[in-house]
Amino acid sequence: MLGLGSCMEQNSEQTTEFKSLNPKDFKQQMEKEPGTVLDVRTPQEVAEGVISGAVNINLFDEDFSDRAAKLDKNKPVYVYCKVGGRSANAAGQLVGMGFKEVYNLTGGMDAWKAAGLETTTLKE
Repeated sequence: MLGLGSCMEQNSEQTTEFKSLNPKDFKQQMEKEPGTVLDVRTPQEVAEGVISGAVNINLFDEDFSDRAAKLDKNKPVYVYCKVGGRSANAAGQLVGMGFKEVYNLTGGMDAWKAAGLETTTLKE
């Protein structure tokens, strides 16, 4: 069962939450407002293809938070995984770390591919 697509930050004057978007809307938002495309999948999953321009920081890596903290907090971050669970977790973490604008891909890479959207290989 899928929960609500937002993560509220507690004890702040402003409520900050991430937005979950379907593949078409996710792609349109990335084109409208470029930012960081963050793939939080494992290396094995990444080898099957990524969204163009993505950087990979595996959510399961011990240094995920440290590496994610180095991303630009003032630019939008577009997060995805295989089916949407890990990316929602990562999006919540990013909001908690002070990222201003975070988008989660509903259904993950599986939904992206099912929608017929383009993938590429990760450039090192």
